Amino acid sequence: MLIYKNSTINKFIISPEKSVRDAMQKLDESAQKIIFVAGADLVLLGVITDGDIRRWILKNGELSSAVTCVMNRNPLTLMPGYDPVEVKKTMKQSLIECIPIVDGGGRILNAVWWSDFFVEKAEIVSRIELPVVIMAGGKGTRLDPFTKILPKPLIPIGNKPVIELIIEKYAASGCSKFFISVNYKANMIKAYFNEIEKNYEMTYLEEEKELGTAGSLALLKSHNIKTPFFVNNCDIIVSADYEDIYKYHRDSANFITVVGSLKNFKIPYGVIETNENGSMKAMKEKPEFNYLVNTGMYLIQPEALNDIPEREFFHITDLISRCRADGKRVGVYPISEKSWTDIGQMEELYSALKKFD
Repeated sequence: MLIYKNSTINKFIISPEKSVRDAMQKLDESAQKIIFVAGADLVLLGVITDGDIRRWILKNGELSSAVTCVMNRNPLTLMPGYDPVEVKKTMKQSLIECIPIVDGGGRILNAVWWSDFFVEKAEIVSRIELPVVIMAGGKGTRLDPFTKILPKPLIPIGNKPVIELIIEKYAASGCSKFFISVNYKANMIKAYFNEIEKNYEMTYLEEEKELGTAGSLALLKSHNIKTPFFVNNCDIIVSADYEDIYKYHRDSANFITVVGSLKNFKIPYGVIETNENGSMKAMKEKPEFNYLVNTGMYLIQPEALNDIPEREFFHITDLISRCRADGKRVGVYPISEKSWTDIGQMEELYSALKKFD
C-alpha cells in the first residue's frame, strides 16, 4: 500500500483484504469512530464506523469476514478547494464527524474532522437524564485481600475510586440522579461521598441482607421511577456513547438492553476433534473464538421492577429469564473489548491500573 509521508491519515486507512476484527482493532487504535477502506493505490473504496460494525455483529456476521462486507460504499467526500463554510454547515446539520478528501481519481488525500470547525463534541444538544443504579453491595471476594479493608467500589483506579469514575461517565451524558445499592462496608462508601464535592443527587438503597445482582432493585419501587434506568455493576467501566445506547434501547423497543463486549479468546495449542471411534477428525492450530459477553451494564424499563420479588435474593439473570419467558424483548448493544474495563478479578484490576495510569 502506498503510504503518505508524515501524514496522520495513514492510521485511519485499512486494506480491503483485512477482516472485520482487524477493523475493530483499527477503530480502537485510532480513537475515532471512522476508518477508510483503500487498496494499494489509496483509492477510497468505502468507510467503516463503529455503528457499521455494531450492526454487523447484531446480524451475527462473522468477524473473520472482509471489511468490504460492512463498509459504506458511497460515503460523502470532498475535493480539494472545498468551501469550509458549506462543509461546516453540512457537518453540523447531519452530525457528521469526518469527511474524507479525495482527488479526481478518488485517492485519499486527507480528511476534515469535526474538531477542525467546532470545540464542542458532535452530539445532539439534548442529553439523556436517566436514573442510574450502581450495584455496590457485594463483598468483592475475588479481590481479597484488598476488599477485606476497602469495599470494592472504593478500590482506587488512578487517583479516584472506581465508583466515582463510573458516575463521571454517566454525568458526562447528562445523568444526575444516582441510586447506590449498598450492604458490605456501606458506611465507608457513604463516608467517602460525604467528603467530596458533587453536582449530582445520590440516594442509597440499603440492603439488609445480600440480595444478589438484582434483588435490591425492588427498593426502587418506592422512588416512583417512570423512565428507563441504567444499572451498572460497581466493578466495570464502559467507555461508550450512552446516548446511543439509550437510542438503540428506545428504537428497538427493548424491555431490557444488555451491553455486551466482544471478547476474543485465543487457544495457544492445536485443538483436536475426534470421531466416535477415537480417530482424529481434524486439528486446528491455535484457533480463536469470539463471544459477546455480559459487561454488567444494562438499560431497563421501569415496568421490570414489577418482576422483581421484594426482600429476596434475585440475580439479573433471573430477571432477564423471566422477562424473556413473558415474551418481552431483551436486546444486546455490542461494544469493543477495549471499551470495557473490568476490575472484578485481580488480573483485570492490574490491567485497569495500567490503563488509567
